[in-house]
Formats: sequence, structure tokens, C-alpha cells
Amino acid sequence: MKFDDLDKQMRVYETSHDHRVLPGLWIAARLDGRNFTRLCRDRARFQAPFDERFRDLMIAAAAHLMDCGFKVLYAYTQSDEISLLFDREIDLFGRKTRKYNSILAGEASAKFSLLLGDVAAFDCRLSQLPNEETVIDYFRWRAEDAHRNSLNAHCYWLLRKENMGAEETARFLERKTVAEKNELLFSRGINYNDLPAWQKRGTGLYRIDGKIQADCDLPFGDAYGDFIRRKLYEP
Repeated sequence: MKFDDLDKQMRVYETSHDHRVLPGLWIAARLDGRNFTRLCRDRARFQAPFDERFRDLMIAAAAHLMDCGFKVLYAYTQSDEISLLFDREIDLFGRKTRKYNSILAGEASAKFSLLLGDVAAFDCRLSQLPNEETVIDYFRWRAEDAHRNSLNAHCYWLLRKENMGAEETARFLERKTVAEKNELLFSRGINYNDLPAWQKRGTGLYRIDGKIQADCDLPFGDAYGDFIRRKLYEP
């Protein structure tokens, strides 16, 4: 069999399940660290519940993704995840989902590993969002997740440092409301409202005069929705 014929025959197996994002849809990518709990606790030994060194590595990885060939309007990172919003008209790789997922996961994994000096891996998935309001809801969702996780993390590690066991701490916090968790911290001299904004709401990245800027003091609630709306069509 001639090579060209063999090549054509075999490529069917690679491309038979290729999916493309339809024109006109917004694309958001979300990357998550793989086994980052173990990485942060056992290998890198980052401070719990939040460590500025880890935050800065995630910001650097997000900035790299904004500058590796994709037109990214806005990036957001909290905990061990990164979300990217692409220009609505992006047509890189014909909008093939497998190309976006594989390249972004590879780029993030390589950059973070180089910065950390240890092996780290990310996975990636795409959300196909039909309109502006859904885009705004997507980023408000991730910010609300950051807020919930932040409050839980501060409470969890406070109790762990008071020698409460891991399972006992988890069960204890499952029964607590948001108000009760805030009161728990306040009773130990911690006003959750006074904690750094990046711990509660994550960090946003966007371009100002062509340069990538990291914003560690994002607005919240409706103000954050308005903030995202302004990012949708910025150059």
C-alpha cells in the first residue's frame, strides 16, 4: 500500500471523533491541577490554607497560557484551577476541542513544572457558552466557588492546627452554615472580611496597553459581573 493511501486510511482513526466548537459560541477553558493536594502538602510543602508562593506560580502559569498563541481576553485563577476566556471569533485549529484541551493542558503542565522544579500536571475541559450572560455567569460561578472554598479552608486548617482530626474536622464543618463558619473564625480573632481579597475571590489577569496584569483585588457580586462584561470586547 502506498504511504499516501495508508496515511489517509489511518488518520480516520485519529479524527473520526473530532469535535469543533460552533461559530458564534464563546469558549471558556478550565484547567485543574492533578493531585495538587499531595503536591502542595507532601512535596512542595506550601503553607496551608494559602501560600503566596503557590498563588504566584498559578498566576505565572495563567499568564503563560495568555501568551502561547491563543487570543485570551481574560484569565482567572483560584486554588489549583485556571479559567480562560477566548475571543469570540477565535478560529485557531479550526476550533477543534481536542487541540485546545491537549495544548492548553500541556502548556500549563510544562510551565508550572519548570517554575516549581518538580513534575506537575493539569487537565483541561472546554465550556461552550451561548451568550454574554452565560459567560458572566460562568466567571461568577468560579468566583463563588473560590469564596466557598476559601471560607472552608480557613476553618478547616484553623481546627486542624488546634489538633482536631481530619475526619472529625470535615464532619464538624459539614453541619455549619456560612454565618457559623464566619463566627468560628471570629471567635479565634480572625475577621474573614479582612483577609486578602485574592484568598476569597481569586485573581484575574488581563491586558493593559498590551501587557498582562494580575489583579489580586477583584470586585465581587454584581460589580464582578459588570467587570467581566467590560472584558468581553476589550482589545
